[in-house]
Amino acid sequence: MTTIAPPAAAVGIGLKTQHVQEVIDLEPTLDFFEVHAENYMGGGGPMLRQLARIRERFPLSIHGVGLSIGGAAPLDQGHLDRLATLLQRFEPRWFSEHLAWSSHGGAFYNDLMPLPYNAQTLVRVCDHIDQVQAALRRPLLLENPSTYVEFVASTMDEGNFLAEVAQRTGCGLLLDLNNAYISAVNHGRDPWDLIAALPAAAVGEFHLAGFAEDCDGAGDRLLIDTHGAPVAVAVWDLYRRTLRHLGPRPTLIERDQAIPPLAILVAEAECARSALVDAAAWLEAA
Repeated sequence: MTTIAPPAAAVGIGLKTQHVQEVIDLEPTLDFFEVHAENYMGGGGPMLRQLARIRERFPLSIHGVGLSIGGAAPLDQGHLDRLATLLQRFEPRWFSEHLAWSSHGGAFYNDLMPLPYNAQTLVRVCDHIDQVQAALRRPLLLENPSTYVEFVASTMDEGNFLAEVAQRTGCGLLLDLNNAYISAVNHGRDPWDLIAALPAAAVGEFHLAGFAEDCDGAGDRLLIDTHGAPVAVAVWDLYRRTLRHLGPRPTLIERDQAIPPLAILVAEAECARSALVDAAAWLEAA
């Protein structure tokens, strides 16, 4: 089994169980699929067999949600060992995880919790990333989270924190533009502040997704990262601007709720491909 690096204009979607057979039968016009690592850590079974068939035809991006890289506790060595086995089996093009924590005191949560951005957190996150990259024998892509609270203990902004982590560890960055937009709106910032702070060479992939909108207790606009809707117009606009700033990168359309037919997700991925092609042409002409 070989891994062929997708071009910078590559587009993919998250692989969902209801689409697996259709993907196998039809081989849609996509360049890669993303799967969540924790769904495939078993020793065998139909899901692993199906993923192996898809991996024969498409590169994979494996996305972790359970390492708790930002947690105060040591990393779960058993989880890390299972992850290493999974990556060795499927040889994904990318492995990514979140800048967040999801476990504490032996309890595991479904949510990805935010962190204070300060020197103490920076050392802990870098130590954990060094441990992960040594165990997996590959660099990871670290994803910016969507956040709803901030910490008075923070002494750095998110963009500079991510840039410093990448510089110290050699990890790459997964720039989730939906998360960047959500966090910026929720905290009254400009999402460009985050994007402009990131080192271009470290950004290896983009994520695009949809969100829900509500109001907080003060009546202010509150965006919620649901992955349950099409990519918003504002996020598409931010994506196009980012492409002209950073250049084309492989791009994933995420949908984890209210999942539509495969053809709809493929069409949304093709919108991303058009933006990638347009940006490449603009940069060449500039």
